[in-house]
Amino acid sequence: MTVNRLGMVVHGGRPEATDAAAAVRAWCAEQDVPCADIDVWHEGGRLNARDEVEAAGDPDLIVTLGGDGTFLRGARLAAESDALVLGVDLGRVGFLTEVSATAMRAALDAVREERFDIDSRMLLALRASRLLEVPPGMEALMEYGRGPLLPPPRVRSDCRIDEDWGVPLDVTALNDVVLEKLSRDRQVSVGVYVSGRLLASYSADALLVATPTGSTAYSFAAGGPVVSPRAEALVFTPVAPHMAFDRSVVTAPDEPVGLRILERSGQAAVSIDGQLRGVLGPGDWIGVYAAPRRLRAVRLGPMDFYGRLRERMNLTDAPAAVADGSPAPLWSVTTPPPGDIAHLALLTALDGPPGAP
Repeated sequence: MTVNRLGMVVHGGRPEATDAAAAVRAWCAEQDVPCADIDVWHEGGRLNARDEVEAAGDPDLIVTLGGDGTFLRGARLAAESDALVLGVDLGRVGFLTEVSATAMRAALDAVREERFDIDSRMLLALRASRLLEVPPGMEALMEYGRGPLLPPPRVRSDCRIDEDWGVPLDVTALNDVVLEKLSRDRQVSVGVYVSGRLLASYSADALLVATPTGSTAYSFAAGGPVVSPRAEALVFTPVAPHMAFDRSVVTAPDEPVGLRILERSGQAAVSIDGQLRGVLGPGDWIGVYAAPRRLRAVRLGPMDFYGRLRERMNLTDAPAAVADGSPAPLWSVTTPPPGDIAHLALLTALDGPPGAP
């Protein structure tokens, strides 16, 4: 593809990210590609995603230099403008990022020469009973030294506001949408609806709806399932619920999850991909559903999600299971698959680079 303009989201707290940013600028200078830093920590307040990408000149490729948190910020910008996003891994977990800093120049060359695949990721959209707002004084409590909060989401201009369906908010989530308690000594009481039908009323520390991508983030920490990022589903997970039923529920993309704050509940914060975006009270509700648009991430080779899961989560084998020695691979990695399973996405050592015949 022709990279007409490149934008960077850089983790300013990491010296290695600063060095990597200099290398990206050098590559852009060699290729005569305009390059702009997308500064998400503007003095005096945060811009919304649309304003940020416009200030950067609407890049068609966004490169994130940091960890998964930096990638989430870049993904928010890329989803807004339908740009490609390439994550350079300089963090500690690295479920979302694609390449290491040492492979960054080769990755940029591969994108320019169209030697890559597009990893299409599901996003979440949001409707609410009213606009989200952050009360005065909350920002100072929630900064944690990270800079000013994102502004409240605006109303989507391409969707209608309806008394029954609520206000369509111009916001997307790659990982999750979370409704969580504000007071340490008071849980939130929430009625949870799937496809408009009441599932159950929960009293919990938090309730979250995650994408398959976000299943290894907060949802996983709360006991939720690991879901392949290639799956299409919404994952509802309660956090520390005061009830016997504490399991996650996995719904289809066309089965939205509604969360209504009950009358005697305390206030609840709404966080989107870990960013506080508003505070709601009793009677308010949000509806979470699969977004019509998707994230387009650069994929340079087969994604070994389960190998990465084993590595990142430090999975170890049961001693009794390996007492007789290491097991042989279930499938051959050195020969082509037979005809009856050739249609499956089995990765072998014979697989060539993306785009190879």
